[in-house]
Amino acid sequence: MPAANRSAGRDVHIYDSKNPSEELGGLILTNGVTNKNFYMVTNIMVIIHGSYFLCHNGDTVVPEDDDPLQPGNYYIVTTAPIQVNVEQPLFRTISTSSGTRNHGFRDTVRARDQQCVITGVGPINAAAGRWAPLQAAHVFPLAHQQHWDDSNLSRWITQPPINGELIDSVQNGLLLRADIHQLFDSYDFSINPNDNYKIVFFSQDPYHVAGNYLPQDFLNNPDRPVDALLLWHFRQAVLTNMKGAGAPVFEHDYPSGSDMVGDILSGPMGGERMEFELFSRLGAIQDV
Repeated sequence: MPAANRSAGRDVHIYDSKNPSEELGGLILTNGVTNKNFYMVTNIMVIIHGSYFLCHNGDTVVPEDDDPLQPGNYYIVTTAPIQVNVEQPLFRTISTSSGTRNHGFRDTVRARDQQCVITGVGPINAAAGRWAPLQAAHVFPLAHQQHWDDSNLSRWITQPPINGELIDSVQNGLLLRADIHQLFDSYDFSINPNDNYKIVFFSQDPYHVAGNYLPQDFLNNPDRPVDALLLWHFRQAVLTNMKGAGAPVFEHDYPSGSDMVGDILSGPMGGERMEFELFSRLGAIQDV
């Protein structure tokens, strides 16, 4: 089964003014995206060793301000070379929900957040231990523990978990509604700490939360996710969705009896995806 196309439905397109026939990338415009935000994500998507400005539809210079971004074609104007960022986002997907491997992580995230931090939806009956439809989500994924270690991301954690690795700290977690969790894991939306913790959607926003901000009481909690990890996730979302045609979007819902393994291995990034799937399933049944 072919992977879905992230570029489908884009209404913002980015070009090098010196080569206007080749699209560098783009985005699906959702609520809350400003001109200033657009410069911010452009600085992630491309590397320019020099000053530049953006022109809308080839003739209007775009100021770096808080006015809403408009649909259309945008041209990067600079005398410096423009290079699309070759950094590869860390692959992240799972074909079915497998939960979390660490009950302590889940419980501390539940205790801190009490509700989905994006939608405000609460559990059906927390007092009775019924937390549906909420799930504890990792900001930085467990399956990339080696990258976490190699990058020394533990240095940002000040609240270690009761048990397990520092990657399972409550400061690497968010309580999300199950469907919101899936979109967070697939980088369909993210949170921008450099814009007052604005919720930014890179795909269509059926929940009407794009442009909203995380609640202030959540932000005031010293055990909330650290900015460095939220910024990491935001950068991954930009690279995943805006570069070129965007990264593949994979099927995750396999009917009983279908050849899930064969479909994964024959598709894009098959080996990496299978490794991620196996880690997620094995990790989900491990209670550390």
